[in-house]
This record gives sequence, structure tokens and C-alpha cells, in this order.
Amino acid sequence: MKKIFLSLAAVALMGISAFANGNDEVIGQKTLSAFKSDFTNASHTTWEQKAGFIKATFSLNGQVLCAYYNNDGELQAVVRNIISDQLPLNLLASLKKDYADYWITDLFEISAGSETSYYVTLENSDKKIVLKSDGASYWNVFSKEKKALAE
Repeated sequence: MKKIFLSLAAVALMGISAFANGNDEVIGQKTLSAFKSDFTNASHTTWEQKAGFIKATFSLNGQVLCAYYNNDGELQAVVRNIISDQLPLNLLASLKKDYADYWITDLFEISAGSETSYYVTLENSDKKIVLKSDGASYWNVFSKEKKALAE
């Protein structure tokens, strides 16, 4: 399960994709059927074929979500962008306390099975840090980089 989280997080962070043009043959009937069952009221769905999985981006209840399916049509994870107020209180308090000198440039939640993880990208003038949380307790540094100085 951790490999799935890491793979999906890496894809979500990098935004690398190959657009499948909504072609049902490329997606497969198993995946389409599973998606229609999992997200009955979804609208504005676009599909992307990725290495080893299929991504559906869609609207549901006024929110844009991404669902990741394996090639057998099994739901692996659901990703949604969130605002900081939607974080569990412990995580939000930790950000405000420990990273007060940073601003949030990206924040999303990944739900896979019964597990939920949060990823936040923080930046200041010198650094870019990505934090990951497994659950609602604390943050771990996922990646860290120094920004290049402008000349």
C-alpha cells in the first residue's frame, strides 16, 4: 500500500501525464464500469492512461477529484486538492507553529482504502519543502530543495 501512495504522490506532485482523449477502448470496460459504480454522480470526466494505472479527473458535489485505477479496473486511490482549513487540527497547528515563515503552494489529500495521507508543498524565498502525513498526527519531510538564486 505504501508503494501505491508513493507512486501516486510522485505523479500528483510532478503532474506528468499522457492524455487518453476519453477513448473508452483505451480505458477499458472494467475501469469504466467500476468508475460509474464508485462515482455515480460524477460529471466532466477526463481520462489519462499512465504507466501502470488509469487516472480519471472529474467533478463530484462541486469538487474536482482524481481517481486512480489499476489496469484491472480496481480503485487504488482518490486524490483531492484541499485548503488548509480542511486539514486535521493537529496538522494545521503544526504547520502554523513550525512553518510560519512559509506559504502553502500545494495541498492535497490521498485516500486509499482505509488510509488517508496529506501532502503539502511549502515555500519561502530560499527553500521548497514537501511534507507528508500518514494520518492526522504529524508531518514527515517528503522532499526538500534549495531555490536557485536569481541573477
